[in-house]
Amino acid sequence: MSNTTSGGAFAFLRKDHIIAKPGYNRWLVPPASIAMHLCIGSVYAWSVFNPPLTKQLGVVASSADDWSLSSVVWIFSVAILVLGLAAAFAGKWLEDVGPRMVGVVAAVCWGGGFLVGSIGISTHQLWLLYLGYGVFGGIGLGLAYVSPVSTLIRWFPDRRGMATGMAIMGFGGGAMIAAPLKGWLLSLYAKAPEFLGSTDTVKLVTENGRQFAETAAGKIEVVVATAKQAAALPGGGDAGAYIVGTGNTGAAATFVTLGIGYFIVMMIAAFMYRVPAAGWKPAGWTPKPVAGGMITQNNVDINQSLKTPQFWQMWIMLCFNVTAGIGVIGVAKTMMSEIFGTTMPLIVTAAFASTYVLMISVFNMCGRFFWASTSDYIGRKNTFHAFFILGTALYLSIPYFASAGSANPSMIYLVGFYVATMVIFTMYGGGFATIPAYLADVFGTMHVGGIHGRILTAWSTAGVAGPLVITSLREFSLNAALHNLAAKIDPAAFAAKFGAPLDQLDALIKAKTVTVAKLMEVAPAGTVDPTPSLYNTTMYVMAGLLVIAFVVNLFMRPVAAHHHHDEPELSAVPVE
Repeated sequence: MSNTTSGGAFAFLRKDHIIAKPGYNRWLVPPASIAMHLCIGSVYAWSVFNPPLTKQLGVVASSADDWSLSSVVWIFSVAILVLGLAAAFAGKWLEDVGPRMVGVVAAVCWGGGFLVGSIGISTHQLWLLYLGYGVFGGIGLGLAYVSPVSTLIRWFPDRRGMATGMAIMGFGGGAMIAAPLKGWLLSLYAKAPEFLGSTDTVKLVTENGRQFAETAAGKIEVVVATAKQAAALPGGGDAGAYIVGTGNTGAAATFVTLGIGYFIVMMIAAFMYRVPAAGWKPAGWTPKPVAGGMITQNNVDINQSLKTPQFWQMWIMLCFNVTAGIGVIGVAKTMMSEIFGTTMPLIVTAAFASTYVLMISVFNMCGRFFWASTSDYIGRKNTFHAFFILGTALYLSIPYFASAGSANPSMIYLVGFYVATMVIFTMYGGGFATIPAYLADVFGTMHVGGIHGRILTAWSTAGVAGPLVITSLREFSLNAALHNLAAKIDPAAFAAKFGAPLDQLDALIKAKTVTVAKLMEVAPAGTVDPTPSLYNTTMYVMAGLLVIAFVVNLFMRPVAAHHHHDEPELSAVPVE
């Protein structure tokens, strides 16, 4: 079917029906793109749902049939994995039908995914939550993420980096809006479970690990809440037994509200999309080669792009940059709390840690706009050089700040650690925002949306493999540290402390009976706490990935002429 086919029930959504009329203000397109990305950027605030989903039945505390945290956290990973796959497979379709059609389907999938997920929560069917939020929602994420990219690049050939930076900045900042919004909705819809009484007034029995209260009506399953848990209930509560299944965390209703809200906003944004007529250029702008000749005036077909070394070079660069960013995001808050929270407790409080997490989102968001806009002036290749050179130095500095801050508590090391991690977060977001413009520079604008979709599989790879690698590295370092520390302790002191001989160390570590903190209690005077060094291997590996990415970017060259696609983009007449 031709790209300009006008028939069909959904013809008004197709690319040839949204050609902008002469004189159209191109600055009307970025707000629609930002709105789309703000909606899907809420995926970064998924962790807000972890507590209520693991207490859906017990509400005040997890009951025997409630979902485990490990089964819930993977929903986010599935959504990110499907995002990359959807973007890759739908890329060619995006170029055929245009951003409005793709945006509408994205709204249906993302909003509908929340609705299906709400059914899963209400019926306590975890597979429906995975299907709704993880699969349908993930498809919506992928389509919505790529839908505005090629459009913005065509509207802003003079400021490609700034244009894509504005849109993708919305994805980075979506969590800043979504986190408090989700928290407010959860509290709005939450309902406290029925309170039976304190533990000294209710007769409790335990059967097969479950707790029951014996009442006149028979045995009723309950959860026993502490004073702290009860205080977190809507309107507060008392410590004691609460009947399972009588309350509501508000998660299902929150999913419904968000699904409807996101659907409406994304539909409005999709209908605001317009594409420029073939051959359109900003008034007074003349294309000129910059940044070492890396901006081409030719185009490469989406399928042909996979046959070029440049595509795979950028795939590696994006994958390694994302993996390295995840390496810091995954451990930064833990490092801050474990190291500086212990040595500088008056400064690194719980409120400080919460602010630190918020600033991660702020710098991630701002980095997307800053670095992408900067790339318009220094070139995309040089921008990625900055990511890899500066990033390598910063990753290598983190172990120093952590170790020095532990051995000699000082604001200098805390500030150094804080600044280093925040700059890293800007480059993590900046990589996402700059790669679309880099693709347009190298492959042309004809199929840049589709090519961008396919390169996002690097994100999916990093999003799944990255955490596994980082977790393995830390576990390896922790195991080695525990064995080294135990070797310094007198066997008799060890046996007295843990009630088992030293030769059972591995079993004690597996059962979490032996920890670094407990070993330090019986370690000889002057023994250095190994906790700050637990992250060294991770940081060194991340720095190594950036060195490889730097070399890959160093050898980036213009695409060979035999890969060029000479057929011009199809033109169309604006619809009156």
